[in-house]
Amino acid sequence: VQLQAFGGGLVQAGDSLRLSCAASGGRFSLYTAGWFRQAPGKEREFVGVNSWSGGITTFADSVKGRFTMFRDTAKNTVVLQMNSLKPEDTAGYFCAATRRRFASGVFPNRNDFDLWGQGTEVTVSS
Repeated sequence: VQLQAFGGGLVQAGDSLRLSCAASGGRFSLYTAGWFRQAPGKEREFVGVNSWSGGITTFADSVKGRFTMFRDTAKNTVVLQMNSLKPEDTAGYFCAATRRRFASGVFPNRNDFDLWGQGTEVTVSS
């Protein structure tokens, strides 16, 4: 399975942006999907995860209540909907996939994911 993330851009604080992660070569519905982000000079950090088979979704505290995830099965895509964006959300956003599943409230780390897409840049101006 190969992943491709897209949808990044330059927005103003308070705006919304939708990122998509499209999978090819396999059914994305059989994989747990994760989003991570990495700001310049910082470590890659967890944003959100949606586990396959059950659909448990967990978000980092920094984005909880502002970001949502959903699957578009017909397009073999996972979407990260980002609302009420803040300048501190500025980062490269990466989607990832794994066959593992995570319980509610568990924050996986990057080593838990086997498959990665390239990043898409999000810049939020104040």
